[in-house]
Amino acid sequence: MCVVVNKLKGEAVEGAGHGMINLPAELASVLGENIELIEAVHRLDVPVTGCALFALTNQALSFLNAVFAGDNPLPSPIEKIYWAIIEKPSRPLPESGELVHWIETNSGKNKSFAYNEEGRGRKKASLRYRVTGEGKNYLFVEVQLLSGRHHQIRAQFAAEGLHIKGDLKYGAKRSEKTGGIRLHARSLLFPDPLNKSEKLTVTADPPEIDNLWETFIG
Repeated sequence: MCVVVNKLKGEAVEGAGHGMINLPAELASVLGENIELIEAVHRLDVPVTGCALFALTNQALSFLNAVFAGDNPLPSPIEKIYWAIIEKPSRPLPESGELVHWIETNSGKNKSFAYNEEGRGRKKASLRYRVTGEGKNYLFVEVQLLSGRHHQIRAQFAAEGLHIKGDLKYGAKRSEKTGGIRLHARSLLFPDPLNKSEKLTVTADPPEIDNLWETFIG
C-alpha cells in the first residue's frame, strides 16, 4: 500500500527541521493509527512542490525502494516528470537535450555539485529536458529525471548556467516572495506494489497557481 501527496513548499518528507512542516506526521493524523508506517520513497526537497510518494507498509517500502534505487534500467519501470521555471540564460538553450553529470554531495552544506567527469564519491546523474515555452524573463522546461540524486535537477541545471526561479542556493538572482522555488514534480509512473504487473500514474498541478504556472499549463 502507498500514497502520493501533492506536496506543498515548506513541507519535509523526512527529517523535518525547525520551521518545516513534518509531512509524515500530517499524513498520520489524516490516515489514522492503523497504518503500518509512513516513509518517503520518492523524496522531494523542502522548497519543491508536487508528487511525493510514501510507502504505508514494509512490503511496499521494500518493493518501491528497489524500484526507485539507483539508475533505472531500460526500459525504465518508473517515470518522473518535473516542471521547472528557469531564469532566461545569457546564451540560447537547445529546445531539448540530455544532461549527464557526476554529482558530489556536501552533506554539511546540504548542497550537491555536478561535474562533467567521474571522481571519487561522485554518482552519475542524468536527465532529459524539453523547453515548452518562453517568456520575457523565463523559460518553461519539462524535465524527465532518469536517476535520483540529491538536489539533482537543481545541481545539474546550475552546472549548465541554468537557475530555477527562487533557488538562491543554486544561483538564482532572487528568492520567491512567498518562499519555495519554481520546481514542481508534475507526475509519477511506477509499478503498483499490490499488483506488480500494473503501473500507476499520478499527476499533480502546482498547488499555488499564478500567472507563471498558468502560462506553463496553458
